[in-house]
Amino acid sequence: MKEIKIDVNFKVYASIDELDVVFRDLMTEAVEIRKKAYAPYSKFRVGAAILLENGQVVTGSNQENAAYPSGLCAERTAIFYAGANFPDQKILAIAISACSDLKITNGPIPPCGSCRQSLFEYEVKQENPIKLFCMGGVGEVIESSSVGNILPFHFDKAVL
Repeated sequence: MKEIKIDVNFKVYASIDELDVVFRDLMTEAVEIRKKAYAPYSKFRVGAAILLENGQVVTGSNQENAAYPSGLCAERTAIFYAGANFPDQKILAIAISACSDLKITNGPIPPCGSCRQSLFEYEVKQENPIKLFCMGGVGEVIESSSVGNILPFHFDKAVL
C-alpha cells in the first residue's frame, strides 16, 4: 500500500475588482452572459467566458430543458463552441460566474464534474494549462492556474 498526496494552490481575490484588467473584463463578460441563461426550472444561472490566444472571447450560458438532463451547462456550451469554431486556437483562460434567482451566491462556485472533465480534455488537447476563474453572483473570485487542479485524479486519452 502507498499513499498519494496531491497539493493544489489557488489564489483568492476579495472581489472581481482585484483581478488584472484582462481577467476582470473576462469575468465581466461571464457575468453579462449569465444574465441570458435559460434557467426556468433551477433558477440557477451560469455564465462562462473563454479567452482564446488570438484575443477573441467566446461566451456561453446554461440552457435548461424540461426533459432533464437534456440541457447543457454554460462551461460546455462555451468550450464546445470554441472548439468547433476556433479549433486551432489555444484557450488561455475561462471565467465562470454563477448565481441563483432565489438566494445570494457570494462564494466561488466551481464547475460540475461533467464540465471539469470537458474543460480538462481541452487542456490536455492543447498541451497547455487553462487558467480558471470562478465566482458566485458577488464576492470572492478563485483563480486556478490549471483546470487540472480541480480534477487532480483525472481520466484522459492516455488511458484509452
